[in-house]
This record gives sequence, structure tokens and C-alpha cells, in this order.
Amino acid sequence: MSAHDQLLVVIDPVARRSDGESVRIAKDVLCGGAEAKICLPDSPEEFSRALARRGSRRLVVVGDDRSLLRTVTLLHRERELADGALSLVPIGSPGSLEVAHALGVPQNAVAAARAVLDGVVRRRDLLVDDSDGVVLGDLSIPAVRVAAAAPPTVWDTCRSLVRTLVRPAPAPFAVRTHRLRVEADGVLLNDVDAPVEGVTVRSLDGVADITVHPPSSPAFHTGAHSFTVSGPDFRYRADSVVSGPVRRRTWSVRPEAWGLTLPKR
Repeated sequence: MSAHDQLLVVIDPVARRSDGESVRIAKDVLCGGAEAKICLPDSPEEFSRALARRGSRRLVVVGDDRSLLRTVTLLHRERELADGALSLVPIGSPGSLEVAHALGVPQNAVAAARAVLDGVVRRRDLLVDDSDGVVLGDLSIPAVRVAAAAPPTVWDTCRSLVRTLVRPAPAPFAVRTHRLRVEADGVLLNDVDAPVEGVTVRSLDGVADITVHPPSSPAFHTGAHSFTVSGPDFRYRADSVVSGPVRRRTWSVRPEAWGLTLPKR
């Protein structure tokens, strides 16, 4: 990367609060290798304005998965995602950086900052839904499981023992199923009369790899360019965010829709 290249480094406020030392080191690396304008937004509105005013500068986000997802979502909705490339310096707990690491971003902030300066742009697929939401990594339906029951008290245990002597005890855990209609490229994979434990989706080489998980038989999967899930109110987990409930949602694959700067192989 030439020393004349210009960067807009947008530092998420959560990253500044959670690990200010790593943020400072990443800033030193970036400013030492390029002309960098540092932006410190304190709200989603300021974050959005910073992206809108980036001009020709290359965008670098310092933050976690939610910061990355917010950035890609904003650029997608402004129809500017295909212009240039995005870079991420990951700052946060391991659980908040799973998507970034799965996409190939180095786990170490210093290594990621160096990749911003010396790396290469790799194109990544995107799942886009009919409400203009985006998915960078994995999608799962349903995302929310029934909470486990609280531990029984001594009195509950005694009453349970008495009931057990009278009649057999019920199974301790019941599999939660959902009635979902799943269509892939117009082909029906599952209808509401066949309960499922869930559906998982991952975009792979320009195609959505869709896996349906029945409760008592092996999972089956197929590839499609778009798919629709409908049925009674359901929630879904897109990357790290749980959304819904909705009764119908359609997702489409956008092959190589955005660029992410990653280390050279």
C-alpha cells in the first residue's frame, strides 16, 4: 500500500470502552502506514454520517461483529457496497468476533491493522432479505430455544417421587419443533404439516446451502439462489442478531457483493 493512500478509520464506541489499549495500538499501526483520518462516533447516527462523508478514503472499522454488520447494512442500503472495499480491525470479546474470524479477519488487532495496509481485497457473498436486511455469515431458524426449567426444590422432588410411584415419569426433555414452509428457488422442501427442529443456511460460492433438520430423521440440504420461509410466527438468527417474529421472509444470494481486505495468503 502506498503511503499516499488515505484511510477513514471509524472507531466504534464499544471498542473504545472495552479495550482502549488495543485501539490505541491499532491506530498507531494504521497512522504509521498511511494517511488516516480518525473518526470517533458516539451514536449510530454519528456512525452513519461518518460513512456518508468518507469520500474517496478507504473505510476501516475498528470494532466487533455488530460494527461490521452495521457498516455493511448501511452501505448496502445506500447502494454503495460494491464501491471499494471494507477493512475491519477486530476489538471485542471472542464471542463478539465469531463472524469476523469466520470471514478470515485476523484475531489479533495488530495483525489485522497490518492486513489493512498490506492485504488484498477478497470478494464475499451476501444474503439479502426482503426487508433489506443482510447476513454476512450463518442464518438459523429458529434461533430461540425454550429456556431450561429451574432446578426443583426439595418439596418438588418429593412430590415428583410420589407421582413416579403411581405412574411412569414423563420424558425429562421434549424436542421443540416448528411448522415451517421452506421453498428453495420455487421448489417446496418442507411444508407446515411436517414439523422441523430448525433450518440453517450458509452462503457458499454464490449459492445458499440450506439444511432442514427434521426431529426424527436425518437432515437434508440443497442449494438455491433464493429461498422463502413461512409459517406461524418465527424468529431467526442472522449472524449475531435475533430478529422477528415474522410470518414470511425471503432471502436471496448476492454473489461477491462486497469486498473485505484480508491478509495475503
